[in-house]
Amino acid sequence: MSNRKIQMPREVYIDPGIIDETGEICKSLHLDKKVLIVTGPNTYDIGAKQVINSLEKADIQSEVKIVDDASYDSIEEVEELVTPETTILGVGGGKVIDVAKLSSCNKGVYFVSMPTTASHDGIASPLASIKDSTTFTSAKAHAPIAVIADTNIIANSPFRLLSAGCADLISNFTAVKDWELAHRLKHESFSESAAALSLMSANMITDNVDNIKAGLEASARIVMKTLFSSGMAISIAGSSRPASGSEHMFSHALDKILDKPALHGEQCGIGTILMMYLYGGDWKFIRDSIKAVGAPINAKQIGIAEEDIIEALVMANEIRPERYTILGDNGISREAAYELAYKTEVI
Repeated sequence: MSNRKIQMPREVYIDPGIIDETGEICKSLHLDKKVLIVTGPNTYDIGAKQVINSLEKADIQSEVKIVDDASYDSIEEVEELVTPETTILGVGGGKVIDVAKLSSCNKGVYFVSMPTTASHDGIASPLASIKDSTTFTSAKAHAPIAVIADTNIIANSPFRLLSAGCADLISNFTAVKDWELAHRLKHESFSESAAALSLMSANMITDNVDNIKAGLEASARIVMKTLFSSGMAISIAGSSRPASGSEHMFSHALDKILDKPALHGEQCGIGTILMMYLYGGDWKFIRDSIKAVGAPINAKQIGIAEEDIIEALVMANEIRPERYTILGDNGISREAAYELAYKTEVI
């Protein structure tokens, strides 16, 4: 095997009120020449305004770019504003972080990850999820030089987002099973340390379901630190394998089918229930854990038609054909999909 670089953030801040120290953190990292804040329409008021104030107090020049989606068009728009001296601060949810991450990688500049929700594990990983009208791409980027996560802001975000982040973390259980299966059957490279870190992250959530509550800063801190460790597993592996398997392929299939998909983590959580059943594992424990953190466990709760669940199961193995999972090379039949969804009470 060739030598491979493992990218990780240089500094990580996960604390209440830390967003107000953004300027000083940027100065300590010598990222104070020019800052481009990439944010969303909603997260501008939620987080970007405080970032701007903090940078102004530290006498750091800044510019703001608001993006609506994680598309290649958005990335190009951001890149047009980047100079060699620019540092990009991604202030927002998963889409904003991914656009900032890939834009900075393409232009060869530093990137600081500043999540305003705990709904995804991409806050620290070197991968970005980019979508357009027809395809989903997991693009290689680079890890942020720093992560600044204000747990007060995250605690005050809609609890549904925190629940979705928990469900996304629980999906690591089946992602690692898929990775192990691909290693045994296809001789795919496998990292025991990355797999162990991924499973530790999933167990952190299932062990703390009673401590995940709405509006509680301590809950936000638990989930955010766990999302960070899951992102580190991805960095160690050099791929999303530790945190993305058949359950994510099911979710991406739903994204293609539905005009308005549910939250990524919610769909992955339901996918995890289904895939754990296929493995003959304790799918009821998975279901009960997802329910305990407030995420949906069936089609009705997620607002998705039963037929769309079946269609997503049938086509899931086509989403990333190069990624071997429990779905195999040929996928699952429609009849088996109905039985699977019915027995797990997803439909």
